[in-house]
Amino acid sequence: MPNALAAATSPYLLQHSDNPVDWRPWSAEALAAAKAGGKPVLLSIGYAACHWCHVMAHESFEDAAIARLMNDNFICVKVDREERPDLDHIYQSALATMGEHGGWPLTMFLTADGAPFWGGTYIPPVPRWGRPGFPDLLNQIARLYRDAPEKITASTDHLAAALRANMDQGTGSPPAGDALAWPDSIDAAAAWLAAAMDPVYGGFPGAPKFPMAMALDFLWRGHLRTGSAEMATTVTVALDRMSQGGIYDHLGGGFSRYATDEAWLIPHFEKMLYDNALLIGVLTNAWLRTSSPLYAARVKETAAWVLRDLTAEGGGFVSSFDADSAGEEGRFYVWRGEEISEVLGPDNAGVFAAAYDVTAGGNWEGSTILNRSKAPELGDQKSERALAAMRAKLLAARRTRVAPGRDDKVLADWNGLMIAALARASIAFDEPGWLTAAEVAFRHVCGAKTAGARLSHSALGDRASGISFLTDYAAMAGAALALAEATAAPDYLVWAERWIAVLDEQFWDTENGGYFFTAADGEVLIHRPRHANDDATPSGNGLAAEALARLFYLTGNDKYRARAEAIHAAFPASKDHDVVPLASLLNAAEVLETGLQIVIIGARDDVQARALVLTAHAAAAPHRVLSWVEPGQEFPENHPAWGKVQLDARATAFVCIRQSCSLPITDVGALKSELMNTIRERQ
Repeated sequence: MPNALAAATSPYLLQHSDNPVDWRPWSAEALAAAKAGGKPVLLSIGYAACHWCHVMAHESFEDAAIARLMNDNFICVKVDREERPDLDHIYQSALATMGEHGGWPLTMFLTADGAPFWGGTYIPPVPRWGRPGFPDLLNQIARLYRDAPEKITASTDHLAAALRANMDQGTGSPPAGDALAWPDSIDAAAAWLAAAMDPVYGGFPGAPKFPMAMALDFLWRGHLRTGSAEMATTVTVALDRMSQGGIYDHLGGGFSRYATDEAWLIPHFEKMLYDNALLIGVLTNAWLRTSSPLYAARVKETAAWVLRDLTAEGGGFVSSFDADSAGEEGRFYVWRGEEISEVLGPDNAGVFAAAYDVTAGGNWEGSTILNRSKAPELGDQKSERALAAMRAKLLAARRTRVAPGRDDKVLADWNGLMIAALARASIAFDEPGWLTAAEVAFRHVCGAKTAGARLSHSALGDRASGISFLTDYAAMAGAALALAEATAAPDYLVWAERWIAVLDEQFWDTENGGYFFTAADGEVLIHRPRHANDDATPSGNGLAAEALARLFYLTGNDKYRARAEAIHAAFPASKDHDVVPLASLLNAAEVLETGLQIVIIGARDDVQARALVLTAHAAAAPHRVLSWVEPGQEFPENHPAWGKVQLDARATAFVCIRQSCSLPITDVGALKSELMNTIRERQ
């Protein structure tokens, strides 16, 4: 008999709709049922691609006896962390205040008003690792809630105080001299971060290893700013190792969420939209300076995978692929030597095995995770063409296997990240199909998921969640601005200003500055999060600060600069290690503080104007802001290009730093030289 999750829009919740557990979605009705029944809430948070979520489901939630214990003693609530990142943030923070490591599945016990009093992550069905099994724990919690309410109250009071102290970040008024200053102490902090990285494999030393795309982007910008060879090497080592390691899918394209070892060999096989969006962005920025064939290949292969396998009906991008298939983690991706020989034949199989670390004993649990870790660079063109043909045959054979589950929900914020990445990469690599796909996805998110002037964070088919968060508007504003620069279509600027207006109306903290994560007219929870820390994705305040900085330079409207400055004041970095969680915010500060603008005046069908635009996009300057305007279009009076016109009726470019602009430039070579000189002057 299906439970109350049968009507859910989340593929993750639907995975649990046939459990014998009487699961309910998060709702006021679920909390009211807990209050009426005098029961605590058992809250379980996970996501569709999560391996350990599946393990706990098979071991406990599908077990009739354990389900009976849960149903008799608790109101059981299931939450998809990707649908409700607000709830996940609150209760992960509560777990951290208990001294526990966070993760998924998150298992929390709450009072009927949603206050947490105990929690953990994966809990085994029998005692292990010095901890009770799940049935024993359920009995203990139920008995405590029934017989010792004073202990529950003491726990919830303690956690509530800790959450208030720890979850709000920044005051808007840091002590004088305490915040890192732009650019000197920011550059010093970047140097500290580079020195803390693993010099052999990249990333932070040890395992597991996460891509840390925002931190890599921060370091790469630091290299471009200062000329630091150490910062550059730190980034390229990480990108080379990831691009050739097992964390990358060498047949289908795309990166897994993280590696379980220090050498990027063994992936946690789930593949997420956001990781691949962020890595496309970092690889593109690095390629613009290095011209690395490896980075170009990985961007092109990953973009092809996104367009082929992650595109929903109607054009949006879906969320993820599962780590498991046919009941096994990674089964879809790993190979045995004899399987490869069957597909390629013995001679080609030998060549492929030498390139991709295929051995008789395998490199992971008796099978092989394909990787090229022994070669940080690609081979010559002839050998790479031959390997590409072999990979195509193996990919075709892999398609006959049971595929991992795909989470088909379309998330506004993750789509915003991918749209922006594809828009920028499309110009860098001259791939107009990527730009078309980005525009289609943008229209899908804005059209299918908009009620009035508001976004929906999540949608599955034509069913939208109806709620939205800071990251949705900030990421989609950033996507609109990336499309505005790539296409010069004025409508995208209108969209960006629309989303920022919603943020100002519904999310701004009028007391301390910065944006709350949830809307003022949204559901009232035990806490209203407000922070600028990145996690696996850029923080909403970091994304918003960069969108505001770009809007200021594109429109000349001082209100956008003032709002961006208020965000930076609200969340000051004050020591070296703050750069890791605040990387997105510090990257946004670069856009605001450097004020590099490239203005091109020329008709859309003007070949020379197009050439100037491509030259501007090819500059290794991720902080630059590009305006491409029609002849005769007027700039605001406080815009640095105010009064600027074409030279001799020819497509004309100006390179501006804040309010000062170069002489008019009509030649591609001259624009390239001006940009190189401008960038070099920073170092």
